[in-house]
Amino acid sequence: MKGPLFYSKILLFGEYGIIKDSKGLSIPYNFYNGALKMDADPSEKTIKSNESLKRFATYIQSIDDELVRFDSDTLLKDVNSGMYFDSSIPQGYGVGSSGALVAAIYDKYAFDKITVLENLTREKLLKLKAIFSAMESFFHGKSSGLDPLNSYLSIPILINSKDNIEATGIPAQQSDGIGAVFLIDSGIIGETAPMVSLFMESMKQEGFRKMLKNQFIKHTDACVDDFLTGNIKSLFKNTKQLSKVVLNHFKPMIPQQFHELWKKGIETNEYYLKLCGSGGGGYILGFTKDIEKAKQSLSDYKLEVVYNF
Repeated sequence: MKGPLFYSKILLFGEYGIIKDSKGLSIPYNFYNGALKMDADPSEKTIKSNESLKRFATYIQSIDDELVRFDSDTLLKDVNSGMYFDSSIPQGYGVGSSGALVAAIYDKYAFDKITVLENLTREKLLKLKAIFSAMESFFHGKSSGLDPLNSYLSIPILINSKDNIEATGIPAQQSDGIGAVFLIDSGIIGETAPMVSLFMESMKQEGFRKMLKNQFIKHTDACVDDFLTGNIKSLFKNTKQLSKVVLNHFKPMIPQQFHELWKKGIETNEYYLKLCGSGGGGYILGFTKDIEKAKQSLSDYKLEVVYNF
């Protein structure tokens, strides 16, 4: 048995800000994917995944029936028969490993499920987001539900605010474009929960809240608008400002060895770095007007191009 594939995602803009109603833009990243599977000859990795699924299957039964109902009998039968999640999505990298698993379970076991083929009204998107938020909380303690939503629908999602999300189109990639969005592997596994609690702790300070509203959210919102309208010149101006704000106010979320590299990008304008997900490790997201220049400047690291301008 092998279920359909669910892809990883990248939150281009909106990390942390969407907790406080900034805009956000999340896009599918088809480089990584996962699917539910059964194997006659399970490996150690398979057994570990199955054990985690057993715990998740038990948790799912505690979700309010008013929100979503699952075929728990079939789910438990499959899990007890050795079903696991076969995934190439790296965990703790900010690209939605748990989101793809949540999407796969909902797709296979939810009753009355909302599908990508129907007219996706705002109400339906918000209902899906609420379902996925409840499901993914098992992994992170608190989840917005956006990662599974993106993975499940496999289309870009524009977050205008907590209660206002829509499926969106993004400008077509320029296959010969030299500008690019790219990923750098920090080589460290990041954990979402401690980073989010660090952020929540900072939110208790008035100065931090002011900075978030007047700088971080302002530039995040502008970046989303610039990206969607294809205003590349303005996009780089705002991404540079965003990169500066993150370096100055979100230092604990940036792995120590990247502080200088981050600063170098802002000073040379060869690239601008930002958090990919909650930070603390995993991938770091980069924006550059010239990918070849960025590759030279970051020659110690392997760059994965996500999107070309």
